[in-house]
Amino acid sequence: MALLRERNYRKPVWHCAVRAAPEDPILSDAQWARIATEIMQRTGLAPNGDVDAVRWIAVRHADDHVHIVATLARPDGVRPEVWNDGYRVRDACRTMEDYFGLRSTAPADRTAARRPKRGETEKAVRRGQEMPSRTLLRRAVQTAAAGARSENEFFARLDAEDVLVRRRFSQRTDGEVTGYAVALPGDVNADGQPVWFGGGKLAADLTLPKLRRRWTSADGSVRAPSGVRTLDGRHLSVRTKRVLLRTAVRRAADESRTTAEFLSRLQEDGLWAKPRYSQLNPGQVTGYAVAFPTEHDGEEPIWFSGSRLADDLSLSRLRQRWSGDAEYRTSTIEHYELTPEERQAFYDDAARAASYATAAIRRHLATNPFAAQDACWAASDALHVAAQATGNRHLHRAADAYDRAARAPYGRIPRPTPAGNALRTTARLLALTGSIRNRTTVSTMLLVANFITLLDTITELRRLQHRHAQADAARKAAAQAREARIATGTPTPRQSEPMATPSQVSLAMAGFPMPWAPMDPAATSRPAATKPARPTRDRRRP
Repeated sequence: MALLRERNYRKPVWHCAVRAAPEDPILSDAQWARIATEIMQRTGLAPNGDVDAVRWIAVRHADDHVHIVATLARPDGVRPEVWNDGYRVRDACRTMEDYFGLRSTAPADRTAARRPKRGETEKAVRRGQEMPSRTLLRRAVQTAAAGARSENEFFARLDAEDVLVRRRFSQRTDGEVTGYAVALPGDVNADGQPVWFGGGKLAADLTLPKLRRRWTSADGSVRAPSGVRTLDGRHLSVRTKRVLLRTAVRRAADESRTTAEFLSRLQEDGLWAKPRYSQLNPGQVTGYAVAFPTEHDGEEPIWFSGSRLADDLSLSRLRQRWSGDAEYRTSTIEHYELTPEERQAFYDDAARAASYATAAIRRHLATNPFAAQDACWAASDALHVAAQATGNRHLHRAADAYDRAARAPYGRIPRPTPAGNALRTTARLLALTGSIRNRTTVSTMLLVANFITLLDTITELRRLQHRHAQADAARKAAAQAREARIATGTPTPRQSEPMATPSQVSLAMAGFPMPWAPMDPAATSRPAATKPARPTRDRRRP
């Protein structure tokens, strides 16, 4: 350390605790020594044969663990490198688990979100919070990102949830936002300043560049010229399309002052807008109709005129409004009041989209389990928004438990697929429902039941991928979803054992009939029920 002088580490002691699982056999001193040597070699602190390596010791004062302590200084005056040493320690532990036959643990693939530190946990207890600020902020950011159509709406949703937002601007380009940080009101440090968390400090897929790919990439759905993600109309009933188009037309009308500007804004939002011209004056626009774009050739769009959407959305009424002196409302994310029938249509379409995604994931079980990554990622969006829309605490726990099962290794953004887009449709529809009042229990339970089937399928998918930590996260999320079903008074379906590979192949070949539920083993040995004979009566006719 004297040779390093000012190049010394501020904390020059390297300390690593290594523990075996409770069900692992008790290792001998020689076996623990082998493990400690492997860790020091993998980290590069003490390679084999390096006489100038750092000086270190391994202390065993219990049957199940050892402590490795090293001085971060080499006798030759070279400063040892410890950057990202945790990943190399993880690789060494997995090698030793396989070598000694110990319990296999998850790789350091960055699928898990950043865990709260001990100080954050204790601070939450002192403040009386349900969970640490980092966890609450991650939940808020994930929910806002899932329900937003664009970057501006994402920040607006965070503001609506009373989350403090600080944008980071580029030093080269004026006005360009390159990142963001969030904080909870009242969560301050010793200097009285808010404790900020950047998106990357919450989870690997919550940085601003990766969030932008949610809204602007060619994800299989229609993308508006302005970059706003737009629903393509698939999995949507006519009633749901009408409500969504009504909301989009109101937003465009609020931001316009002329007919040309109004039609242009509809097209910028990714909708098809068709003006109706006068038969007497061919250049005069007398009305309009809107529709969702169609993705498939030969598919006819369903057009809605303005008066069919709402009485105040006809072109004549809009022109009267634009010509008046009333103040114009700005575009917000406030939800318009929905009728019970419209709200039920939203939930039915969301459940239908989730069922479609489940069937698509099952097809990949027997062919290519790694092709369903986008659907696994999008399922997290659907769960978080469903938890917020229903206010169900068990769904909130299910979304938090599922968090790790959703991400691809090393924070990669998967290629969009139709199954993932279906789940994004589910999240978007649930985000538009707004208030939790006047909600039908039957529609909610149908959605939760489809989520249970979806999570069971993803559990088996992660097991086939040999991602045990992610499979365990999906299994815990399914258990919490079943608790949500029980809490509402509806009996939960029988929880079946994990499906075997032959049955997955047979399901794939059968085309996965929808809806699907695991077969009850007891039903195969139960005799077929026979109807009792109906008593006959002598009905004489003349």
